[in-house]
Amino acid sequence: MATASKKTTKSPKVVLVLQGGGALGAYHIGAYAAMQEAGFEPDWVTGISIGAINAAVIATNHPKQRLEKLEALWESISRPDGWGSFLSGQTLWAFNQFSVAEAMLLGQPNFWSPRMPSPLLSPTLPTELASFCDTTPMLGTLRDLASFPDLNSGKTARLTLGATKVDTGELVFFDSAAQKIEAEHVLASGSLPPGFAATKIGDEYYWDGGCVSNTPLNAVLDDQGEDDLLVFMVDLWSAKGPLPTSMDAVAWRQKEIQYASRNTQVEVACTTHNLRRALAKASPDTKAISKESAMDVPQRHIDIVHITYTPSASEGSCSDAEFSRPSIARRRAAGYADMQEALAQSPWKNQERAAHIATTLHRLQAGKLDTQVCL
Repeated sequence: MATASKKTTKSPKVVLVLQGGGALGAYHIGAYAAMQEAGFEPDWVTGISIGAINAAVIATNHPKQRLEKLEALWESISRPDGWGSFLSGQTLWAFNQFSVAEAMLLGQPNFWSPRMPSPLLSPTLPTELASFCDTTPMLGTLRDLASFPDLNSGKTARLTLGATKVDTGELVFFDSAAQKIEAEHVLASGSLPPGFAATKIGDEYYWDGGCVSNTPLNAVLDDQGEDDLLVFMVDLWSAKGPLPTSMDAVAWRQKEIQYASRNTQVEVACTTHNLRRALAKASPDTKAISKESAMDVPQRHIDIVHITYTPSASEGSCSDAEFSRPSIARRRAAGYADMQEALAQSPWKNQERAAHIATTLHRLQAGKLDTQVCL
């Protein structure tokens, strides 16, 4: 097996991978703000669910407008209930629970409204109406804040969105490099049942990509480009957490486990990538690689920088539906701090790696980036 080392000299393309998680997606704002401040503008943005909405606003706008538009998005889908910023402890937790109840009763401005009468009163419904909420307002919000004409004419970053085909359960990706993307594709990626109805595109119905996988990393790893990639993977759910000691904590922990990017899944994906590269670098006498599989051999190096939101004590089991502005500000600040820490350490710079290594994983844990070569 080849053991020669390579030091990266050419600047890699920057990729931003955004996980789904509803209101927790405010963490993405801070993470992106820190990237922009440090000069890391993404060439490619991928997302699922709220990650798809944030990704669309970032990718379709020009760099100077991205943060402004992203902030405008979250301002437009929240209510001006700023007095919550003066609360703490159990009082803050109660305020957040009230904010969730307000959203369930009244909807979220420029995002969704409750269906009246309740869909539970109807024995049958058209697929596009089978939900508790109507997300039509988000279509208008996306069209106001995302420049789909610029995206589809190739003037902005690449955009990839994950969605689930309702009739087959298959995870599919809408990719601006291969097709035209409109607001409906973004909405499809965030159509999480039973709250939100399936979105129809062409003859197919789609639900939230998080029904299958909540992080669109495979869309990046499966891409057959040649440019090296620096991937910032920004997750909203932690696979690890404390044992729950209340029913609310049980519900929260269940969501974390359900929607988190499993560490083992990320590592397996990286390992598979590296093994394909290692086989290709083996002796020419090796017959293990068929012509078909050789077509999939990674030609690029990929560094994955993985940061994950750590929930505050004020989060509850429905925090993914809690869009109060104080909570948005706290989550944004957490994303900014975590990304700043990752950028300050930058272990991917000037590193040497064996020629058979295609992918390296850098995971921020307890303020330190732990580097793993998965093989």
